[in-house]
Amino acid sequence: MPDDLPAPFVWDFSEPQPGWRPAKGLSENMMAVEPVRVDDALRLPLTAENHSALGPYLAGAIYVDLPDWTLEDWAYVEIRARAQGRLSNMGVRLNYDIENPDKGSFPFFANGDACPLVSDGTVQTYRLSLNWADVWPVESRGRIEGPWTDLAVWITCPDREEAALDILTIRVIPKSHIYADAGIGVKEIPIVNRNRRALYTHAPSRLEYNVRVPEKGRFDVGLGVLREDVLVTFRIEVQPRGGEPAMILEESYNKRDGWGQRSVYLAGYAGQEVTLALETDAERAGTVAFWGAPTVSGSARVAEKPNVIFYVIDGAGAEYMSLYGYNRRTTPNIDCLAAEGAVFERAYSNSSWTRPSTASFMTSLQHSVLGGFKAGFNVVPENVLTMAQHLHRAGYQTGVFTPNPNAGKMSGLDREVDVFQEAWHDFTYGQSGHWREGSRYLHDAFWTWREAYPGEPYWVHFQPVDIHGDFPAVAPFSGLFVAPEQANTWLEWRERRDRWHEKNNGGMYSDLWKETGIDRVEFFTVAQGLYDETMAYNDYQLGRLVKRLKAQGEWENTLLIVAADHSIDGAMTDMAIAIQDSLPPAWNQPMLRPSITRIPLLFVWSGHIAGGQRFSDPVASMVDVLPTILDLVGLPLPKVMQGQSLAPLLLGEGKVESRPVILDEFQVDQETGEFRGVIEVIDGRWGASLEINPRPPEENEPERRAMRRRPVPLLLYDLWNDPYCLHSIHEKRPDLVEKYTAFLEEQWEAHQALAQMFTPSGAVPLTPEQLEALRALGYIK
Repeated sequence: MPDDLPAPFVWDFSEPQPGWRPAKGLSENMMAVEPVRVDDALRLPLTAENHSALGPYLAGAIYVDLPDWTLEDWAYVEIRARAQGRLSNMGVRLNYDIENPDKGSFPFFANGDACPLVSDGTVQTYRLSLNWADVWPVESRGRIEGPWTDLAVWITCPDREEAALDILTIRVIPKSHIYADAGIGVKEIPIVNRNRRALYTHAPSRLEYNVRVPEKGRFDVGLGVLREDVLVTFRIEVQPRGGEPAMILEESYNKRDGWGQRSVYLAGYAGQEVTLALETDAERAGTVAFWGAPTVSGSARVAEKPNVIFYVIDGAGAEYMSLYGYNRRTTPNIDCLAAEGAVFERAYSNSSWTRPSTASFMTSLQHSVLGGFKAGFNVVPENVLTMAQHLHRAGYQTGVFTPNPNAGKMSGLDREVDVFQEAWHDFTYGQSGHWREGSRYLHDAFWTWREAYPGEPYWVHFQPVDIHGDFPAVAPFSGLFVAPEQANTWLEWRERRDRWHEKNNGGMYSDLWKETGIDRVEFFTVAQGLYDETMAYNDYQLGRLVKRLKAQGEWENTLLIVAADHSIDGAMTDMAIAIQDSLPPAWNQPMLRPSITRIPLLFVWSGHIAGGQRFSDPVASMVDVLPTILDLVGLPLPKVMQGQSLAPLLLGEGKVESRPVILDEFQVDQETGEFRGVIEVIDGRWGASLEINPRPPEENEPERRAMRRRPVPLLLYDLWNDPYCLHSIHEKRPDLVEKYTAFLEEQWEAHQALAQMFTPSGAVPLTPEQLEALRALGYIK
């Protein structure tokens, strides 16, 4: 470790910081914000004067001149701030030009296009990257030539309502400071948006591992550096027991445009115990170097465990798949897969959209147990093992490929993932297909990974967003169900709708349709056809993936699970409801509605799961997937889980318990700490939705929010006669209201007790009564 590590540079706004001045913001069309000093912060108020000529929002920015800095030395800007009003995003810009704000400056955002703000008055810390090589692909990232002269911070507000950001501190953190806690460690390291779970060391360093080399052994690793201005020499040495050491790789490397993927062959040492040494050296002592996902593999599989491909089609509604009898042939490839595996006729996600749903099925725990949304965010607690962690600790190589941040780092789901590609920018820049052909890019990235790391077994999680509303589909699937002239008309309607939204608030229940002249039923009928085309495209790409797995001999030893994180509502407005002649009340939108949470669920494992099986009972949910996968591959089940293993049923070894499906989704009130949200149940014929801690009405509450207030805490549905849950029958069946109110209240108490086990401060002891109730419900062993 070097002795002279630079410290972070800090501006503390509890004291005057006259160097920070107002800027024009994102473009010269934006009026400058006028900062105001408050007791402990610098306040950036946005008023009607700060409107943008580029759109219906407010924006402002401040900037500061920097001393003689080089961008290569710095990693992040960390901003402690509290936001009030409806502020939406914050970002930083570099080398601000007061005469031309766009000239020579590049935006750097956290989590995709922007860093979202928590606008509830609480103090939060936001980290924004300064290193384009971590975020942007080579062809689109741009460079700053010469010194780093200026730093600007900008904010936006989506409405024309007043809002403010109080900045308490701004810290600029040097790259080397991130790795100052230890001379060696393990982190998920991003280089050009390609994450590797990597060892980091400070050169000079030497790491030694005693390993037994398998048949056809090889060692695969990605070489990485923290900075481009210092060459790092990487060496790999192998020494058999009692023999002489041999250098099998020596290379000087300093590139930041990607990982330097290398393979060295160990076949000459097959069956031997050897010492494998990883060495680094550099001209500058203390230089940080990365060994990305170092892996020894061979021809034999670990205990003959199968590879696992968990393929989650983001926003795939089961009722729009020919797999489930839909009248358009949207999933012919998945239909063929069903002949090789087992289909659950009724399966549900446990929440209505990606972020809570994915966190739940990756842990087999409901959203409220994981802590719910705190100020709009939820991250899987550190002491909850994810699916990737379970498999990684059992010797699996792990990979995740998704362009949806809600299914990745934003939810803390990158832990113990060897290769994590949140391939957002691959689709956004320099590619004509954008989201509509994202699955193709994900599959290409997967095969690149397999070429670099060919060992088995592996676990991979795909979550493409092909069908998530970017219409029309790419050729030849565009035009499959919607004529070109219809699609063009629909695109014009959508543009007209969006222009209306720019000036007004409100959705399907607003005056949009009357004021724009767009026929609501026709609009969503065409949208349904466009959605079906994207479904067909994703199905085609999945078919190509399976065909290649078979051609390369991996299919016979691969367990494939095809599922979804939610149904169409969440991908887009609920078409099943929107095409009704008359809309149900706005408050009548339970999660258990099939167009919100009914999803596909298919398991295929050649030679193990008999083909052509279709199960109507039990009703499955996505929290069942984790225990089922672990059971099928012969690994211990989690000690705490809310799903159940479906493996005995799939393998023909017995039945599994038929039990109600539970769904929940909760927000934590920042003022009171109360959970507010909904817990629901699907129980045979009946569905029930219970609101917990409903928010009290506000004085002068906006009409659009008031119209969504439920008339009673529990809504009740007859799923046999009203499958889309259009009419609550709570007034007609008080006996069932009493039954399901008591049942859901018991479930909610159990969720609260389970949540105590995963609080950030550590496990909270449960009472004997709580433990007994949780055991009775099957949530803990």
